[in-house]
Amino acid sequence: MTTAAAIDLRSDTVTRPDERMRAAMAAAEVGDDVLDHDPTMRELEETVAERVGVDAALWVPSGSMGNLIALMIHLRRGDRFLAPRGAHVLGAELGTAAWLAGGMPDPLAAKPTPQELSAAIGGKGPYYTMRTSLLVLENTHNGAGGAVTQPDDHAKLVAVAKEAGLTVHLDGARLWNAAVALGLPPAALTVGADSVQVCLSKGLGAPVGSLVGGSVEFVAEARRVRKMLGGGIRQGGVLAAAGLVALSRIDDLAQDHANARALAEGLTEFGWQVDPPETNIVLAGVPDVEFALAGLARVGVLGTPMSGKVRFVTHRDVSAEQIRDALTRIHAVH
Repeated sequence: MTTAAAIDLRSDTVTRPDERMRAAMAAAEVGDDVLDHDPTMRELEETVAERVGVDAALWVPSGSMGNLIALMIHLRRGDRFLAPRGAHVLGAELGTAAWLAGGMPDPLAAKPTPQELSAAIGGKGPYYTMRTSLLVLENTHNGAGGAVTQPDDHAKLVAVAKEAGLTVHLDGARLWNAAVALGLPPAALTVGADSVQVCLSKGLGAPVGSLVGGSVEFVAEARRVRKMLGGGIRQGGVLAAAGLVALSRIDDLAQDHANARALAEGLTEFGWQVDPPETNIVLAGVPDVEFALAGLARVGVLGTPMSGKVRFVTHRDVSAEQIRDALTRIHAVH
């Protein structure tokens, strides 16, 4: 096993707050958010709402809770909802969409076309048939290797959903990555969505926190559901301050994307089957995923399994030099 420090590419959630962020957290103005609405939390929520093009937003401890809150509001028990295959709400949230929100999930293609969505929605059947009431989209799509949905494609899917009377929720945990990759403001990627969830604790480096947003009425109800789920917080400004610093670093994601491309190109040169990454996630096809991960761990390069492949995620705590080092280590064992 290598004695060099591990290069952690398991996820962009492994980032740690730096001194600037820690200082902002220590100096944050705070209040009881449940009773009085913490002032720093209010600032963060208003800032994010403006960035993503919604009327209001609510801080939540995790993206999974943000998605669950949206589904609990949008669905009635027994409703069918649609989401792309591999979406986080389908495979990485412990079935809470069905267990707590009461929805019946039904996967679409990983990148559905408007025609495929329309066919999946279908027409109105007898009273005893499933009622489809919600479309969940994900941008970027984690399970598809950080794939970006273009604004035109998003608009077409939303139009089909709205025509059929569906509500639309956008899981934008990595919406910032999509915006940077496209050179567009985040609000350009949320048009038509009834609710949006965005994360601050991935590539932006905050230690915790996501936000779910929509109309003022939606957020008022979301605040009630968050409390129901145990997510009401007190002096949340300490965490909101980290989120405000995180928002100032969105442009830094471009370096993560460049590092992902460099990693993918290097792996391809070694004979790995790698699709060019659109953002900061690299999916590499190998004959035996567990065997490959074990070999990587022995040389201090950490990845995870996803979609039958090895997943590497670049982030702000891994430099371009460390990516080159990772490739050197990988070449030595593969």
